[in-house]
Amino acid sequence: MNASELETAVDSQKLDTDSPFAPEPGDRGLPAKPSVPRAPVHHYNESYFRVREYGKRPLGRFSMYWFARRYYAALLRRYAPAEGGSLLEVGSGLGHLLGLLQDDFQCTGIDMMDYAVEQTRQQAPRARVLPGDANQPLQFETGEFSVVAALHLIEHLERPRAFIGEIRRVLRPGGLFLFVTPHPEYALRSLKDPATDATGIDPTHINVQPPAVWRAWCAENGFRIERHFGDGLWDVPYLPLVPTKLQFALFGWPALLQVLTRGAFIPLNWGVNQIVIARKSAGI
Repeated sequence: MNASELETAVDSQKLDTDSPFAPEPGDRGLPAKPSVPRAPVHHYNESYFRVREYGKRPLGRFSMYWFARRYYAALLRRYAPAEGGSLLEVGSGLGHLLGLLQDDFQCTGIDMMDYAVEQTRQQAPRARVLPGDANQPLQFETGEFSVVAALHLIEHLERPRAFIGEIRRVLRPGGLFLFVTPHPEYALRSLKDPATDATGIDPTHINVQPPAVWRAWCAENGFRIERHFGDGLWDVPYLPLVPTKLQFALFGWPALLQVLTRGAFIPLNWGVNQIVIARKSAGI
């Protein structure tokens, strides 16, 4: 992505008022600009977990999901402010991350799905779990949290740029913001069908952005990127005729090594997803 393309991508979501969740241009008589993508909210129900996205993957012990939640929990402990404090997970899903962290932080989780709220309360009984829509202003006090996590959430939002502004508001100075989102330009995606790969198959992925856009939006909201890296090339197969299990062993071992060592070393372009570890500037 060159500088002109980045400017166009960022400008396409600029807002014309001081409120980060103000109406987009084109609403209420404002001049028309490219419309905001709308989330297909009818997909957000119990079947999203039981049948659709989570229903297609094993969630049990030693599965990719099991390892990933422990990996992200380790990253949050590692990069959180030294005093620990309060942690918010936006889009708590099945609740396993908060279940792992409820002894380390004063945990709060929100999700727009009643089923997810119920599951999170079961998995993390010591956490505060509330219904909430990240497409709207967050119902928390300014500076209430020292850590915010958003795993595979931000690409589902109608105004992710405004959401980052809300995260800045609810975080304390020096607070940690960790989010994970698809990388639309990773190295081997040209070998996949973009309509059916891990990113394209989910119709609720309405805001998949390249790394430069996320970095720009974080920077303008007062975040310093500490680490921005990939999670590995696990979305096999990439090659015809080669057995899928062999391809997983060939392309997936760096991801397993990164998870087992709790590292952050996979190059950004060698990740199906991008992992962003950002810090709110101390003076903001």
